[in-house]
Amino acid sequence: MRTRFLSKMTNGEVEQYLDRNDIIYVPVGVTETHGALPLDSETVLAEAIALKMAEASDGLVLHNLPYFFPGGTTVARGTIQMSVKDGMAYLDKIAKSLLNQGFRRQIYVTSHGPAYLTVSGMVRDFFDETKVPILYMDLLKAAEIVNFNLLEQFHAISIGAYKVLGRLEDVPLNVPESQSVTYDVQHMLAGMNKNPGNLLGKYAYQSGAVGSYFHEPSDHMATPLLKTPEDREGHAAAGVQAINELIQALNMPAIAESLRQVDDYTKDTILPKYGAHLPS
Repeated sequence: MRTRFLSKMTNGEVEQYLDRNDIIYVPVGVTETHGALPLDSETVLAEAIALKMAEASDGLVLHNLPYFFPGGTTVARGTIQMSVKDGMAYLDKIAKSLLNQGFRRQIYVTSHGPAYLTVSGMVRDFFDETKVPILYMDLLKAAEIVNFNLLEQFHAISIGAYKVLGRLEDVPLNVPESQSVTYDVQHMLAGMNKNPGNLLGKYAYQSGAVGSYFHEPSDHMATPLLKTPEDREGHAAAGVQAINELIQALNMPAIAESLRQVDDYTKDTILPKYGAHLPS
């Protein structure tokens, strides 16, 4: 295919695709402080992973969704705030439009910890209303299932994602330390420990336990110091390799087929048996 990004295709190309398949990946992003990396780094990571997933399973990608709930990083003036409920409503409209256009198998992809607050609720409400199952894949959880240590390689993968999308030069070099940037993990941890909310955050999944904000923007992430183009290229090459290994381990064709089976099960077994009193 010339491209798998829906917005870069012609309408004729989309219609030709829908004549043979119905899979679309929707990377849901965020615009927030992220150390020495650009504000869209977790959006770019989700988009690059979604592209590789689409290539592996003959899907398309609906990208350019960078403004959703960021969590505690709104203390940084570069972070864009979107409430959970507003993000859910927006995604719900997108999901219904995609369904109407023929994309019955929809897979939502995120690399941002608090994203589940937005996406999980939308996926479940969408199913109860339409009776069409769509899938949410949190990359941290997905990697854990296939025994892939995403956190250990997170920075390389984040930089590699820019290379996958042909945007590696967007990653800056020689960014000085500041209130927003630290290269010292211990400094980051010390800042995080100033937030008493961290003591309560363990009682539910990630940021779903209690509302709080970071003490300083630099507490969100200690990123690697990239001094030269060669440093950046080295991290990117390792990241691209890791992304490819993760996609292979996930086996996206099997996941896409399982989503079809859930749909068939719902239509053929559940709706005839219980349809009269299911939520709508």
